[in-house]
Amino acid sequence: MVTINPYINFNGNAEEAFNFYKSVFGGEFGKITRFKDIASAEFPVSENEANKIMRIALPIGKNVLIANDVPESMGRVNENENRSKIAIIAESKEEADKLFNGLSAGGTVEMPMAESPWGTYFAMFRDKYGIEWTVEFGTKQ
Repeated sequence: MVTINPYINFNGNAEEAFNFYKSVFGGEFGKITRFKDIASAEFPVSENEANKIMRIALPIGKNVLIANDVPESMGRVNENENRSKIAIIAESKEEADKLFNGLSAGGTVEMPMAESPWGTYFAMFRDKYGIEWTVEFGTKQ
C-alpha cells in the first residue's frame, strides 16, 4: 500500500523544528544529511550553508516527516503561506490532546481541540515554525 509522507521546507531552522517535533512525537531521526555532506566541485557549498539540513527524517508511526533547509541562493520560503496541513489521526482523545498541546505551544490555534461538526474530536493550528497541522480522533474521518 502507498504511504504519503509530508516534506517541509524551512529557512534554516529545520533542525530546531525537528528537535521540537521529536520532543512531541518521540522516536529517533533517520540519517541527517547536511549540505556539507554533499559538497563537491560540481556542488559547492558556502560556509554559512554547510551545517544546514539537506535532509532530515523523523519516523512517526507508519509514516515519516521529512524536511530540509532551502539554500539562501534559492530564496526564502514563505512559511506563512504554506496553505497545506499535516493531518494527524490520533488513536485516543488523550493522545490527541497530548499532540495538540505539544505542537501548538507557541503557535496560533485556529480551532481548539473540541468535538467537530462532523463528529470527531478535532483541532487546527499553525505551530511556532509556521507549519499548519490538524489533530483528529474519532471514527468518522
